[in-house]
Amino acid sequence: MEHQTEEKLRIQLAECYHLINYFGWTEMIFNHISVRLPGEPRRYLVNAFGLNYDEVTPENLLMVDADGTVITNGPTKPNPAGFALHGAIHAARDDVHCIIHTHTNAVCAVAMKEEGFSHDNFYGAQLFERVGYHAFEGITLYDDERPRMLESLGNKNVLVLRNHGLAVGGIDIPRAFFLLWVAQRAAEIQCHTGMIPGQNVTLSDEIRHRCAQDAESVIANSSAAQKMFDAAVRKIRKERGPLWVGDTHYP
Repeated sequence: MEHQTEEKLRIQLAECYHLINYFGWTEMIFNHISVRLPGEPRRYLVNAFGLNYDEVTPENLLMVDADGTVITNGPTKPNPAGFALHGAIHAARDDVHCIIHTHTNAVCAVAMKEEGFSHDNFYGAQLFERVGYHAFEGITLYDDERPRMLESLGNKNVLVLRNHGLAVGGIDIPRAFFLLWVAQRAAEIQCHTGMIPGQNVTLSDEIRHRCAQDAESVIANSSAAQKMFDAAVRKIRKERGPLWVGDTHYP
């Protein structure tokens, strides 16, 4: 991952919160996007509990440790139910620097299905053998669930929380956002497919595997994720103007 300063990560993470809001993937004041700060000891940026996603700014992001404890003094705190999931993955996976958790209708619908994601649509095929599944144990408040979540995730970067939602992780914010977009599109198409009568066209595992490998390679070995993220940020700023007071990146 390209080394980034805390200031740059704060800006990019705030932009990511605004993008999730722009696409309608928020859950009121709940859920999180977190990113690891460079250096040791490990520190992370995350939203303050109670803010809408479009109220997040680089300045009001909180710095926390892997347990969600706020490092800097201030009146705001993170959601106690949220960082159990994020902290567990961050602490165990050095290749996952950004985690995004969502509860969209399409994602929650897929999380309810025993088969989970279908791998027969264009986006679902990209997730073949890249998704872990974790059985629902209630609201993620308790430390004893952490090892089981990590076992369910394994070496994958997409975790379906059964009866709950989705978490995706990436080496940086743009790659995590790109992966979330793929998973969200896969879930949406799967839901729409289920509404149409008739048999689906299925893909062979060979085709699914090749598609997933190619998709993973594109994210890992090119600037596609960064270009997509930057384009999305330009789009939202063109349509909505500055994202926060003092947003100097608005043209």
